[in-house]
Amino acid sequence: MFQYTCLNPIADVGLNLFSKKYQKTDEIAEANAVLVRSASMHDMELPKDLEAVARAGAGVNNIPLDACAEKGIVVFNTPGANANGVKELVIAGMLLASRDIVGGIEWVRENKDLPDIGKAAEKQKKNFAGCEIAGKKLGIIGLGAIGVQVANAAIHLGMDVLGYDPYISVNAAWNLSRSVKHISNVDDIYKECDFITVHVPLMDATRGMINEEAISKMKDGVVILNFARDLLADEEAVLAGIDSGRVKKYVTDFANPTVAGKDGVILTPHLGASTEESEDNCAMMAVREIRDYLENGNIVHSVNFPDCNMGGCEKAGRVGILHKNVKGTIAQFTTILGNADINIEDMTNKSKGDYAYTLLDIDTPVTDEAVSELKEVKGVLKVRVVK
Repeated sequence: MFQYTCLNPIADVGLNLFSKKYQKTDEIAEANAVLVRSASMHDMELPKDLEAVARAGAGVNNIPLDACAEKGIVVFNTPGANANGVKELVIAGMLLASRDIVGGIEWVRENKDLPDIGKAAEKQKKNFAGCEIAGKKLGIIGLGAIGVQVANAAIHLGMDVLGYDPYISVNAAWNLSRSVKHISNVDDIYKECDFITVHVPLMDATRGMINEEAISKMKDGVVILNFARDLLADEEAVLAGIDSGRVKKYVTDFANPTVAGKDGVILTPHLGASTEESEDNCAMMAVREIRDYLENGNIVHSVNFPDCNMGGCEKAGRVGILHKNVKGTIAQFTTILGNADINIEDMTNKSKGDYAYTLLDIDTPVTDEAVSELKEVKGVLKVRVVK
């Protein structure tokens, strides 16, 4: 029996995927798995029986990844599950920035009692006129699940799309429209594009990447869209760009005192993935990831350990070992099992930075003595007897 807890409300359509082997608990100390959306886990004590954390969404800034890794806790996210919801809001953001739709709506609300509002509107509409996005250049920084969907949608809307991502995955490349021009230097995005949208994770290398220097290279009247993370942009520099006329609009999904209520800013209250469909998709993916790991030892979409998949557990035994990425470690594992007269029928080892994962199918159930010896190997973080 496994126990799980939810630190935020998780859609029932996802939780219903748990089998009778799973029981919900309100106490994180009792949990083998945690499902979370936005709740911060940085100050939480991680219980010794916790095996996995699944973030129902893409960003994992609210989870202590290194601390989890050191305790052998696998952290998952759900890339692509909310991509369509975010994509649609990015497209809406471009339309709101190119035509003063919000200003027009506010004018109608303020003048709703005019008896001749129709005639007045005809006179006023030129104040809210804008441009079409068809034929304009859209620069996309980051071609992950969301960036690819934005690029493909913009192509269908008649835009000229330039994409920048030096680390684009094979899967993303296959899904990207051939009409998207792949750019090798981000400065070309800054110099050429009428609209620029950012879809990269927040890391030291990307923090504040939309800064004064980047904005100085952009075209006059550029529209900047940020539906990824607010800290990707130096928002003081963006506001200065608006004041100078270099930036026409800044469209962001992250409310904070720096940009709230400022001229030239279109601000939404973190609505990107706030659709019923996105929340359902994220919940279902998160539950499937947890089940596959706890029941089969497979890791799919982890952010702190390597992905590793050996399919369903059909052999007599299966053992998963989370450990540091150190030379000679696997040889010690095989020696211990060999000395215990346990034959390895299949195995795989994957690494990710400082951490690695070894999954072994064996011909007999592993003994307690062998497990104890495996745990004593230098660099081993956790040994899981899957079967």
